[in-house]
Formats: sequence, C-alpha cells, structure tokens
Amino acid sequence: MFQWYQRSLIQRPLLTQSLTTACLFAVGDSLAQQAVEKRGIAQHDVARTGRMAFYGGGNVQPFPYKLPLLTVVAVFGPLATKWFQVLQRRINLPSAQRTVVGRVAADQLLFAPTMIGVFLSSMSVLEGGSLSEKLERSYWPALKANWTVWPFLQLVNFALVPLQFRVLTVNVLNIGWNCFLSLSNNVGSQDVPLVA
Repeated sequence: MFQWYQRSLIQRPLLTQSLTTACLFAVGDSLAQQAVEKRGIAQHDVARTGRMAFYGGGNVQPFPYKLPLLTVVAVFGPLATKWFQVLQRRINLPSAQRTVVGRVAADQLLFAPTMIGVFLSSMSVLEGGSLSEKLERSYWPALKANWTVWPFLQLVNFALVPLQFRVLTVNVLNIGWNCFLSLSNNVGSQDVPLVA
C-alpha cells in the first residue's frame, strides 16, 4: 500500500495529497460526531462530513484511472502541499536548526492563522451561516489551541520528515486536530462544547 502511495505521489502529487487530505478531514469530523458528540450513525450529519472533506481536498482533475469522472475536492491539501514547497525553497538559514525554527515560525505565524480563518470562513459559506459570528466565536480559541499543539509537531515534521511526506504526516496528525476544528466550527450551532 505504501509503495502505491509513493508512486501516486510521484505521478500525481497534488491530486494524491488532496485526496488523502479530504479523506482524513472526513475522518476527523466523523470522530467529532461519533466519539465526542456521540450522535450515533442514524444522527450522523453526512453533509457536515462532506463539507469537511471538500475543504480538506482542493483540486479538480480527471479521475486518476481514466474513468469519465472528475475528482472535485477543495482547499487545504493543495495549499499545504504548495506551502511546504515554498518553505523548503525560501527558508534556508545558515544551520539546519535555524532553518527548521524559521520554517516553524513562518508556518505558525503566517499559514496557521490564515488557514484557520479560511477554514472557518469556508465552513460558514458552505453552511450558509454568519461569517462574522463564526469568526468572532471560534477564531481566537482555535488559533490559541493551534499554538499549543502544532509548533512542536511541525518542528518534528520539518526536522525529520522528507518534503514529499510532510503533508501526509500533517494529515495523520490532523485527524485529532480536524476533530477539534469540526467541534470548533459547530460551537453554538448544535450545543457542541468547545474544548480548548
């Protein structure tokens, strides 16, 4: 399976990382609904999971196996893929340690705050809700929670993981984070408590 994934990364890196991201965003939301909210399968909000998957992906390309289908997924996967490439190219300091710290700083001070805002805004638009209310209610708690978890995880990611596997690494770690984001996104809409 891992060899297939590696081949896919070489042949279609953006599509592979986008689809992986879409799937794992859906897993995070499903965990939020089933493990935390304890909705049960009958009460599972499939549209909500679909919105999370849509946000996670981010690409429109022909289906990889030459079937007459389009793969349509939407935001985080392609942006994270390109972001990690930019960090790799642009932040190269005199030592490996400084380079890693510089990449983590850029990631946490530029990408993370932006992507949390993009996530909450995207969800608000897809849900037909109030953008200002969602951002006011959830942005700062989500960003603070991000800063308690992700700097360390990204430090390890940038120091030890080869570039082509960084999005996958983030995606796997994101399962728990996406569960949190899903809960953060739904605070107030269904009496979901925000744990921060």
